Amino acid sequence: MTLLFRAYYGIHDFLFGLLAKLDGLAPLLIRLYLAPVMIAAGLYKFRHLDATAQWLGSGLGLPEPELLAQLLTYTELLGGFLLLFGLAVRWVSIPLMVAMFVAAVTVHWDNGWFAIAPADPATSTAKPLADLGLPAARASLENSQAVGDRLRRASTILEEHGNYAWLTEKGNIAVLNNGIEFAATYFIMLLSLLFSGGGRWFSLDYYLDRQARARIRDSKEAKAAKSALADSPEPVIAAVVAPAPNPDSEPLTEPVVVAEALPTAAPKVGELDETEVDSRAEGQAESEVVGTDASLKAETPKT
Repeated sequence: MTLLFRAYYGIHDFLFGLLAKLDGLAPLLIRLYLAPVMIAAGLYKFRHLDATAQWLGSGLGLPEPELLAQLLTYTELLGGFLLLFGLAVRWVSIPLMVAMFVAAVTVHWDNGWFAIAPADPATSTAKPLADLGLPAARASLENSQAVGDRLRRASTILEEHGNYAWLTEKGNIAVLNNGIEFAATYFIMLLSLLFSGGGRWFSLDYYLDRQARARIRDSKEAKAAKSALADSPEPVIAAVVAPAPNPDSEPLTEPVVVAEALPTAAPKVGELDETEVDSRAEGQAESEVVGTDASLKAETPKT
């Protein structure tokens, strides 16, 4: 069994390790799918801003329709371009998700799930759920049966009284159900981008993030080095002083060792109070007196 696990994870890590280098491809495809949808929706609202405000106010009964129309329009329009170029993907996903959620609840919720009503209950995606006994799925199958009946009747009428071949040349006739399917799908895709971001290699976020973090890291390293240099102890230099001979003084048998510390960094303003300043001054004065006395003794020769 251990050998089997090793073989499996060897193949797994090799294959998916290669795919990990292209992990930015999936966010790129999601962005390229969503960007035209958002740009087209925002551009239409921008060209019909008054009609959009009237629809939000009269049709949906939302408050402040003029303000909401402008917010919705620029969110979809600018958000679509940001998704296209991969700039601020996580941030722009949030207001777009809010717009999709509001649209699903206020516009599409009463129409059920399907955007285009299925005409055959046998192929409807609601059938497995209906087999499990879900009431909403059973109602969807009944609606599909009714939609199929109407489409067959419409086809019969068009075949008898119209050019049915020309009418269906570009596609079959369908019933628009206008459910939450599209809004929910866009919401899920935006949620994925919220977690993944714009992705590696194919978004502006990736390159801007690398440059910004590198600059922050270099700044932190420079501050740490400067702080370490400021906190390091100052070295002490010891020197042996040979006193000059003086015929009037008694010579010493041993040389005088003078320890001198390198100048330290000046304290910051407010670090030393007056007592500490006086104490340091007195200590320095005593050191000078002791050094002078020792020099005098060294210069006095024995009689």
